[in-house]
Amino acid sequence: MSHSSMLALILLSLYITSFSEALKGGFSVEMIHRDSPKSPFYRPTETQFQRVANAVRRSINRVHHFQKNSVDANTPKSNVTQYHVGEYLMSYSIGNPQFPVYGIADTGSDVIWLQCKPCEICYNQTTPIFDPSKSNTYKTLPYSSTTCKSARGTSKDGDKCKYFIRYGDDSESQGDLSVDTLTLDSTNGSSIQYPRTVMGCGHRNTVSFEGLASGIVGLGRGPLSLVSQLGPSIGGKFSYCLAPTANTSSKLNFGDAAVVSGKGTVSTPMFSHKENVYYYLTLKAISVGNTRIYFGNSSSSGFGEGNSSSTGSGEGNMVIDSGSTLTLLPYDMYTKFESAVKAAIKLVPYVIPTPQLNICYKGGFHNLNAPVMVAHFEGADVQLNAVNTFVEVGGGLICLAVSTGSIPIFGNVAQINLLVGYDLEKKIVSFKPTDCSKQ
Repeated sequence: MSHSSMLALILLSLYITSFSEALKGGFSVEMIHRDSPKSPFYRPTETQFQRVANAVRRSINRVHHFQKNSVDANTPKSNVTQYHVGEYLMSYSIGNPQFPVYGIADTGSDVIWLQCKPCEICYNQTTPIFDPSKSNTYKTLPYSSTTCKSARGTSKDGDKCKYFIRYGDDSESQGDLSVDTLTLDSTNGSSIQYPRTVMGCGHRNTVSFEGLASGIVGLGRGPLSLVSQLGPSIGGKFSYCLAPTANTSSKLNFGDAAVVSGKGTVSTPMFSHKENVYYYLTLKAISVGNTRIYFGNSSSSGFGEGNSSSTGSGEGNMVIDSGSTLTLLPYDMYTKFESAVKAAIKLVPYVIPTPQLNICYKGGFHNLNAPVMVAHFEGADVQLNAVNTFVEVGGGLICLAVSTGSIPIFGNVAQINLLVGYDLEKKIVSFKPTDCSKQ
C-alpha cells in the first residue's frame, strides 16, 4: 500500500470514528420560529394581530398541499403548496468550505432544496446564494443514477439529472439533483457532517416568498427528506419541542436524543396514506371538559377510503404537521366542538375580522378559565391546555386556534410544550408534557 493510500485510509478511519462519537447519544439543532426577532422573516413593524392573521392564512393555504388534486395530474406532485407556509427555520451549512444557509424545517415536505448560482430565475434572497462551483464536494447526479431514477419529477439533460417541482400556487423550482456535504451545528457546540447528501440545486425558482431563507429542509417520509437520508445514523428517530413564545428557540432532536420516554409519555400508531410523505395519526375524539366529541365517518375526513378503523388497522384520519398553525377538524365535528367551547367558557365571544378565528374573547389566558381539552388519539390521550387551544392576537384578545378544514390537521399550536417524538422504525408518535422553553 502506498503512503498516500495509507494516509487516506487513516483519515477515513479518523472521520468514521469522530462521526460515530458525534452521534453517540444523538444530537439536537436549534429551530427558530418565523416570527422570532432571530428569524430572517421577522418584521418589527408588524403587530401581533398581523402576525397571527398571517399565520392563520398560511395555515389555511397549507391545506392545499395535502389535497390530492391540488396540482395537475401530469405535473410532478410537490409536497408543499407554498414555501412560505413553514413556521420554523433551521440553519445548516452546505459544501466544503461550508456555506451557511437557512432552510424551512417542514414535516410536510420530503426534499432538501436551495437556490444556487448561476441563477436563471431566482427570487430575491437577501443573503448570498450558494455557488456550487466553490464547493469541492459538490457533484451533480447523472441521469443513470439510482437516486435520479427513484426521485419524482426528474428528467435528462445530457448526462445530468434535472429535477422539476410545480406547486399548487403555480410556483416552480427546477435545477440539478446533486450531492454535497451537509453540516448541522448541534446545540452542544459540535458540528456533524453528512457527505453526499442529496439536494436540489435550484437555478430557476419562482416561489411565493422573499428573504433570507434559501429553500426548504424536508422532514417527511420521502426518500430524499433529511430524516430519510440520515437513515440508520439516527435510528429513524427525531423529535421536537415547540416553545410557547416565538422569542424562545425550539429544539429539533435526532437519534437517541430524540427518544421520548418517562412519566406522562403516551404513544399512538403512525400511518402512511397511499404514496405521500405525510405523517398520519388516528383521532378518535376530542373532549371539552366532560363533553366528548367523536370523529365522524371517513366521508367527513377529507381522505376518502382507507381511514383507520377503531382497531387502528387503517391509514389514519389526521395529519400531524409542524408547519400548520391551526388545528383543523371536519366540519361536523368542529361545529359540535365550537358549541362545547362556548358553553364551557363563561365570557361573551368577541367578533374579529379574520376568517377561521371563529371564537375570540377579551382578556388574557388568566381571564379565560378555559376547560381542559383532550385529544383522544388511538392509544394516547393528549391533554391540551389553554396554550394549545388558544392564541393571543394582541389588543387584549385571545382566539381559539382550532377551526374547520377539508383536511384534518393537528397543528403546531396544539403541540406547544409537548415533546413530540417520531419513531419511523416502530411507526409511532409519542407525546410528553414538557416545558419546552427550558429544553
